[in-house]
This record gives sequence, C-alpha cells and structure tokens, in this order.
Amino acid sequence: MALPAALQKTTLPVIGSPLFIISNPTLVIEQCKAGIIGSMPSLNARPAEQLDDWLAEITETLAAWDKAHPDQPSAPFAINQIVHKSNDRLEHDMQVCAKYKVPIVITSLGAREDVNQAVHSWGGVVLHDIINNKFARKAIEKGADGLIAVAAGAGGHAGVKSPFALVQEIRQWFDGPLALSGSIASGGAVLAAQACGADFAYIGSAFIATEEARASEAYKQAIVDGTSDDIIYSNLFTGVHGNYLAPSIRAAGLDPDHLPESDPSKMNFGGSAAAKAWKDIWGCGQGIGAIDAVVPAAELVARLRREYEAARKRLLAAA
Repeated sequence: MALPAALQKTTLPVIGSPLFIISNPTLVIEQCKAGIIGSMPSLNARPAEQLDDWLAEITETLAAWDKAHPDQPSAPFAINQIVHKSNDRLEHDMQVCAKYKVPIVITSLGAREDVNQAVHSWGGVVLHDIINNKFARKAIEKGADGLIAVAAGAGGHAGVKSPFALVQEIRQWFDGPLALSGSIASGGAVLAAQACGADFAYIGSAFIATEEARASEAYKQAIVDGTSDDIIYSNLFTGVHGNYLAPSIRAAGLDPDHLPESDPSKMNFGGSAAAKAWKDIWGCGQGIGAIDAVVPAAELVARLRREYEAARKRLLAAA
C-alpha cells in the first residue's frame, strides 16, 4: 500500500516522537525543517488555551519556511492525543486540531472510532501506537490509518516485544503505514527499522538531548552520560509500564532495583499528578548509548542522515 500523501513528505524516514512535557513548538518546527515529522502531545500546552497559540506558531512558521525554501520544504507535523478516559481535555484539543487541520494525529492508550473519524473529516492521517499485535488489529479495525509499533527498549510507555517479532507479526496482515519505536538513536538503526518492514523509525530519547527540548540540563546530561544499563522498566509512576532513567529514580528517594508495582486502575495521563511524575522521573529508552552530546535538533537529524546513507552504502557494497 502506498503511504498517504502527508507521510511521503519526509527526506529521512523518521518521526520524532511526542515527548510529554518536553516537546514544544520550537523543537517540532526544527524537526520539520530538517525533513522529518516533528510531533508533540497536545497536553504539553498548559493551560489548554495555549494549544491554539502553539498550533498557530507551528503552521505559520512552517508555511513561511516553505515559501522561502521551495527547494527544501518542511515535513508535516503531528499532534499526539491521549484518548484514555483520564484525559478530560480531549474534546477541546481535538477541536483546536480541527481548526488548524493538523496533518497527522498520533493516538495513544486506546483506539477510538470517533477520534479517527474526526481526524479524517479534515483530511488528516491517524497513527495509533501499540505494544502488541492484538492491539494493532483493534486499532486498524477502528479506523486508524497506520501503526506505531512500540517495542522493547522504547522510552516512556513501552512494550516488551522484540521489534523483529512485533513487526513481522503486523506485516503478516497489514501493509499500511508502520513506524517502529525502540532504542533507535542512529542512522544505522533507522535503516534497520526499514529492513525489518517498517516505513519509519520513531525516535524520542535522542531528541530530549537537543538544545530545543524543554528538559532540564540535568536530564539532558543524564542521557548523554547514560547507557542501556541505566534504564529501569516499571509501572509505578503512571500505572502503565515504561522505561525511565535510574538516576532520576534515585534522586526521588527510591531504589530503582526494588520498585513496587502500581495499581493499573489508578492510571493518570492528563492531570497534575501525571505531569509531576514525568517531571521528576525521567522517561528514556535503551538507545541512549549512541548519544554523546547535547546538540541542536537540526544537527542531530544531520547526523542521522549521514549515518543512514553510510549504512546503506555498506550494505550495497556487501551485496
């Protein structure tokens, strides 16, 4: 199946994943200008009224960029919507997305037909993130256009499936848009995602360590200094299992090697408690060993592009 038009407008097959609290218009704009799909959660705009200002900034800035650089147009942007019942802003945020005809909406924590239909009404594309094949089928049955396979090692809310297992199971029945998430922080890993059947690499943690990201300097430096050994998988903080940096857990007075289990029924993704958890406990994926400096987002994309082309040349030479 051919990719929807909005997903064809990239110069590197990468989607910058929406980072709760951290993503902001500046980061999204720089990602799109560099040729990859930039994204952010709608919930990052606080208060809710700020979302209108942010979407105006993104759309107007990218339109001006495209006019000034017709030979280097920007990639489209995406907004992440948490469709879990705890998000009492969903209806408001969807109305703002409709106003600006957001080209791509990434839905998380539940597949909803009404949300998919709303996005389609203005010509947008829906990508739904999933952690297993069962959820993937449900998402497509309910009208999502594509999938984001969140495999083991991804930052934040992550699954436990090997990326090879997850992608091959999905590709047995689905030939539509597919992005792969999980420890991808190099151009070679982007190519590997394509080689195993994905259309895009979905990259988050590497963009936390960029100058534009709205993360503390300590958070960014912990990513630069850390490796996969520093990543802890726990459901304590939001009720859903995710990957977090051990230094931030220790700083909160907890032992990362002996964390209690949380009650999944107390999940909270939209309120102040969730924001506090994600501010104090730092989400991060296992791919951070490839990150050795805090750089501008454009420089990170340029590195990924160089590594991607070098990896392609190595494989062609070997073949």
